[in-house]
Formats: sequence, C-alpha cells, structure tokens
Amino acid sequence: MAVLLETSKGDLVIDLYVTEAPQACKNFLKLCKIKYYNNCLFHNVQRDFILQTGDPTGTGRGGESVNGVLYGEQARYFEDEIPRSGGGDLGTRGGGGRTHAKRGTIAMANAGKDMNASQFYITAGDNLDSLDGKHTIFGHVTEGLDVVSRINDAYCDEKGRPWQNIRIRHTIVLDDPYEDPPGLSDRIPLESPELVRGEEDGSSARLEDDWAPDAEERPAAEGEKSARKS
Repeated sequence: MAVLLETSKGDLVIDLYVTEAPQACKNFLKLCKIKYYNNCLFHNVQRDFILQTGDPTGTGRGGESVNGVLYGEQARYFEDEIPRSGGGDLGTRGGGGRTHAKRGTIAMANAGKDMNASQFYITAGDNLDSLDGKHTIFGHVTEGLDVVSRINDAYCDEKGRPWQNIRIRHTIVLDDPYEDPPGLSDRIPLESPELVRGEEDGSSARLEDDWAPDAEERPAAEGEKSARKS
C-alpha cells in the first residue's frame, strides 16, 4: 500500500506496513484522502534525526486523527502499535518488530502514550534506536531519499523551524486496502485546498516555499550559502 507525497522539495513515495500497524496506516491513508496534509509545514527539522510534519497549525501542538476529524475531540487520538520489546515480541499491540535502523523510516509523532493523531516524522539518519519502542512505525520511503536529504539540509532556527517554509503540497493515495469510514466521502474535496499564506503560527516571518532570489539577489544569496558552509 503506497502514498505519493508531493513536497516543495520533491516527491516521496511511501510504502505502508498495513499488517504491522493497521490503525496508523488507515489513519494516514484516510487523512491523505481528504487532503488533510495538503500545505502542512515541515515544522520541526532536526538534522540527521527527524523531519516532522502533519500539523495543519504548524506549531507542533495541533492535528487530529481521521476519527477526530469525523467524530470530534473525544476521538482525536488512537493507540500505539509498538512491540512490547525489541525483536519479534509483538505482544498484543502489533508493530511487527520494526526499528528506526534505516533513513526514511516513517513513524507517528505522538504526544504521549496512546496519543497518536496526524503528526508523523521521517527519519533523516540511520540507527536511531533511541526512538525504538516509543513511536509507531508505519512505513518507509521507497522513492525520494534525495528529497529527504534536501529537507534535512534546510537552514533552521534553534527550534528546528526552517527559515524557508517546506510544505507537503499534495498527497495522492496509490493503493488503499481499507473501507472508508462513514462520513469520510463528504470530507473529500473536489479540488486541492488552496494555501492561505501566513495562516500557520510564525510562517509569515519565513520565506515561502516557492520563493527564489531574482537575478540581482541570486549572487548575494549564493554567497551567503557558501559562507554558512565554510
């Protein structure tokens, strides 16, 4: 089962672990289907660690599961699907024994135990075992690791917020094995939602994702980039 994420840095193809993490996969697919993630910022970019997105408010404090969208605040979160211990001990909660061993792993960015909503992250480094057993792993990037690298290389402030906004522009569900829950079809837009500039917290103080220096500004911008690397 797969999803195409079109971002302002390029496209990512994500394969999902529907057997090991069915709740997380269904939640992700249905949120993609209703274009919930369209225009979401990568609001937390920690170099060689994680690239976090999926919060429409851009603050890291927002987001809701697809059940929360459909049924209200009491259904905002869903349970973890994490092995009880490393290796193959799945317990009763699923998880499949997946780890954060490879760059491009995708997992839920939870707000605590059994508090998964819409936010997720992509790992930007290998062997991030400090995350194992804490987050539901539900997929991996099969195409677009160069895009992961471009997002990872973004210039960020001390909180990990890129100085130039990086967004999920569009989501395309390539394969969905799950039936739609009641009411979901009413939430599917006829067209991709338009971006309201500066709607998220602090985004108006950043360069927008489609900004590029004009001919006069380009030499200065390239010089600044070289100076930062040196």
